[in-house]
Amino acid sequence: MSLKTLGRGFGWMVLAILLAANLVLGARLQTQGVPPEDPNLGYEKMALFTRALEQVREQYVDTLKTSYQDLIYGALRGMLQSLDPHSQFLDPAMYKDMKDETAGEFGGLGIVIGIKDGLLTVIAPMEDTPGFRAGLLPGDKIIEIDGQPTDNMLIEEAVKKLRGTPGTKVKLSILRPKTEEIRTLELVRDRINVESVKDAKMLEDGIGYLRIVQFNDPTARAVHEAVQKLQAQGLHALVIDLRNNPGGLLTSAIEVAEKFVRRGDMIVFTRGRNEKPLQTFRAKGRQHYLDFPMAILINGGSASAAEIVAGALQDHRRAILVGEKTFGKGSVQSVLQLEDGSAIRLTTARYYTPSKRVIHEQGIEPDVVIPMPPEDWQLLMSRRILPENAETEPAAGSDGVQDVQLDRAIDILKGVMIFTAQQTSAMARR
Repeated sequence: MSLKTLGRGFGWMVLAILLAANLVLGARLQTQGVPPEDPNLGYEKMALFTRALEQVREQYVDTLKTSYQDLIYGALRGMLQSLDPHSQFLDPAMYKDMKDETAGEFGGLGIVIGIKDGLLTVIAPMEDTPGFRAGLLPGDKIIEIDGQPTDNMLIEEAVKKLRGTPGTKVKLSILRPKTEEIRTLELVRDRINVESVKDAKMLEDGIGYLRIVQFNDPTARAVHEAVQKLQAQGLHALVIDLRNNPGGLLTSAIEVAEKFVRRGDMIVFTRGRNEKPLQTFRAKGRQHYLDFPMAILINGGSASAAEIVAGALQDHRRAILVGEKTFGKGSVQSVLQLEDGSAIRLTTARYYTPSKRVIHEQGIEPDVVIPMPPEDWQLLMSRRILPENAETEPAAGSDGVQDVQLDRAIDILKGVMIFTAQQTSAMARR
């Protein structure tokens, strides 16, 4: 029997497997109440795929690229990538790497990226990291990594290129949409280990402030400890700063949000393809901080888990949102392992706030809109990153930049506290 005949025989075996998979999929769709397409159409398209596969194997010029595994893996990559920026085919090595990743330290640039308007976009640079020090801003478009264009590059592929051994270099070409300026930057990777909660302190008139940089395992505990510390110092109102917080773990977002709403209140829910709620997450726990007014600062770098927290507290009228519209990243990816050790990451649902607002590609609108250029935020954060020999933080406004969003939040909370005191006094006189 010739090699060509064997190849064709294998191709028809692939077709048979695909047809069987089509039958199984059709049966599952029927049990889920979703009308399947005409099975005959599925057979025709499967046969078309197999014929194309065999034509490539027989006629493509470079035989080293035409193994069945390479071609089918390539087809799966294209299929998943065509759905949305977050769906992806993971070959066995990529799937293993994904499972081996931890939430601890890693070598990289300290930037969180996503797809926005079809382009690889900086969601937020983490402060005091190579990306932050290089001046990267939320909304910057990464158009090249080490000379390789990023159009059609998957997020996971980009992350793999950006991460690496601390001390090694990576070159980025950045497009800044606001100025339409293209810059080329050479950054040195560093070990990234960013605290999730920072700057817990009292400001003025009993108003406390804390900043959540990202949501990870210890965040809820750190928030609880920070609030306890501030209450011991006379806390009467609280500002939570979620600006440029790119998100993190869903469980962490739920554990933080539930501390500021009543037990049993809905925090977030998901909907799948049938528009039916798949999962509903409600506040649990025993300790809930309900006896002081709150404001939350948000901007275009607030994404994912940060949007879940902001949306929940806004819907329950527990906090006033101040700043700018958030990024709009709220889709759920499920990882489904395949028989050969590969897997598919598939978008299976979207997150909704308690009032049924979709987060994905919509974002969360603030109650009070206060614009602030990203460059100003960069300067504000740079004030807090001091040299080791510095004794005091530079005076606010000494560089011509004032935190207008925080100032407005403080004014709002002062007004709320005055109104509450007047109401309490009026009730006492009755």
